[in-house]
Amino acid sequence: MTESEAATFVNRFEAAWTGRNIAAFISLWHAEGQLRSPIYDRVIHGSEIGALNELLNAAAPHLTWRLLDWTWRGDTVVIEWENSNRYGEQTLTWRGVDKLTLKAAQILEEIVYVDTVPLHAMREGKRFDPLVRMPK
Repeated sequence: MTESEAATFVNRFEAAWTGRNIAAFISLWHAEGQLRSPIYDRVIHGSEIGALNELLNAAAPHLTWRLLDWTWRGDTVVIEWENSNRYGEQTLTWRGVDKLTLKAAQILEEIVYVDTVPLHAMREGKRFDPLVRMPK
């Protein structure tokens, strides 16, 4: 994949997320694609991306997604992103990275790397202290 092809894919990915456009998401996915993420309870198949997006749109109507950076090598694109969502009066922001392996300009595999602790803490109404405290 050339840099231009990678940039075109990233632009399509960003537009699907920022527009929360289910049809745009579906067009990004290869029929045999697999999504692996600590957010979900199992691997999501490319054929389920539309249903997943319907669930996300219903469960998190205030979710925002922002592209921070990206790079590529061969058929792999890595995207750094930031999400935020409003939960009642509180807005939570978190960052992650997606590693996408493409086949014919569609996602064959997506692996999401994200720290889910802030989401669990918010859900449980707890505050998690840092594991390591640096001396001042």
